[in-house]
Amino acid sequence: MTSHNMTWISYPSKSQPFDSPEEIEDIIASQNIISRVMHCYIAFFVPIGLVAGICILIIFIKNHLQNKRTSLDLLLLHFTISNIIMIFLSFTVITRPDYLTATHLACSVLSFFFNFGYFNSQYVFILTLLALLLERFPPCTALCKASQRPILCAGLVLTYTFCLSLTEAVLVGTDHYHLEAHCQLDPLFAWPEYEIVKFTFGFGIPSLLQILCFTVLWAKEAPAGAPALQQHMHAYPAVYAISVTMFICRLFYNVMILFRTALKLQRSIGTTKNELVMNIAEIVLFCESCASLVVVLCFHKPCKDEVLKVIQMCRREPRANNHHEIPETAPTHQSGSQ
Repeated sequence: MTSHNMTWISYPSKSQPFDSPEEIEDIIASQNIISRVMHCYIAFFVPIGLVAGICILIIFIKNHLQNKRTSLDLLLLHFTISNIIMIFLSFTVITRPDYLTATHLACSVLSFFFNFGYFNSQYVFILTLLALLLERFPPCTALCKASQRPILCAGLVLTYTFCLSLTEAVLVGTDHYHLEAHCQLDPLFAWPEYEIVKFTFGFGIPSLLQILCFTVLWAKEAPAGAPALQQHMHAYPAVYAISVTMFICRLFYNVMILFRTALKLQRSIGTTKNELVMNIAEIVLFCESCASLVVVLCFHKPCKDEVLKVIQMCRREPRANNHHEIPETAPTHQSGSQ
């Protein structure tokens, strides 16, 4: 792997001077759009995602203390923590349409944590799908026994994602680490191999595994005594809803990642429209983290039951207060005898 000199690259909106009024108008229009998208994300998606994530943590911890935990709950807890990390890292978009200013080293550290959350949420979800698949088609193998030990599986996923994130941090580039630059969580100045590895291990391979799980689930005949497919899907609606959400959002994001790689290989900085779409794809990825937490809270049975219980308690309290009436004191009649 040869080192790349990426000092030539820059954002189209930061490239001076601008030769025509049309270019200036394009930049102003792009900045207005990305600013509105950012404000919508910060004002709407972030609060909902964080509230949902905190509620899920409280419910899972409560169930764990009451020994009501399952393997699926522990995997979804792992998934929730990864997405909460992603939401906190998404606060870097607050500066849009501008970018953070940081050294290459600081940007590489931010990128490491971002990729750790990104890969971790993807692979722990694949592990969740595999656990559901083995529940419907239980084989008498070591794989089935391993799926019943979610802490061990989560440890393997953490180790694997740590190695991937470390590889990506190296591919950001080890040269010019002291120089300051405009920083995204996927640094613009990263080597082209950075995006290729991220697409391959962060979307390509997980998507194939996901498709394989669904193909086996739908095409293979279940053993006698196993629940019907429709009944199985109704039992775990959160997992299937998250699967669709993740695939759509991450597909858009990874297509833009590959497009940016193509521009790098052509030694082109692209246009302001390319920069705009890449920024929108980044925010869409963060919206997916928020949406996934809301889906877990609303559709995963233990979380859904707790939410309904809280809603019923809130409804009972006003009704109970309305039934409290102030007792009327009967007037006392005193009859004087003379």
